[in-house]
Amino acid sequence: MTVILEILKLTIPGLIVFLTVYFVLKQFLDNQRAIKHLELKQSQQSTTTPLRLQAYERLSLFCERIALPSLMLRLRHEELSAGQFRASLMLAIQQEYEYNITQQVYVSGQLWEIVKMARDDAMNTIGLAFELVTPKAPADELAQAIMSILEKRGVTAVDKALQAIKTEAAILF
Repeated sequence: MTVILEILKLTIPGLIVFLTVYFVLKQFLDNQRAIKHLELKQSQQSTTTPLRLQAYERLSLFCERIALPSLMLRLRHEELSAGQFRASLMLAIQQEYEYNITQQVYVSGQLWEIVKMARDDAMNTIGLAFELVTPKAPADELAQAIMSILEKRGVTAVDKALQAIKTEAAILF
């Protein structure tokens, strides 16, 4: 019996010390892991924030470049027929989209959908205007038809996309 008491006298304090050290070490290591996680997250943010800002800039530029009034000014159309002008407008929009497609990685899915809707709206507007003129008509007639459609609409999908880009970019700050 005395042997059991002696064993208990040695093991109970040892167990108490072991459990104390175990819980203190566990708490310390958990805190260290949390600190490392925060440091990693901050370093990732310092890397991705400039990339996200650049994506917002590029998408803003994309929207400005596919805005139909500026697109029609950029593309020379004096000697083109309406059909040829329509094709060059559609091609320019598609090329701009393809050039900026990788920016979807850095923006929200909702914003990317808004940008795609702006592209689709610009292409649909060109299609609607093209239905109002004959394919062999001068490109100026198509340009006038596009402008009249835009005047009737007021705010375009491109304008809404630009506003959405500005709103999402403002969240970063």
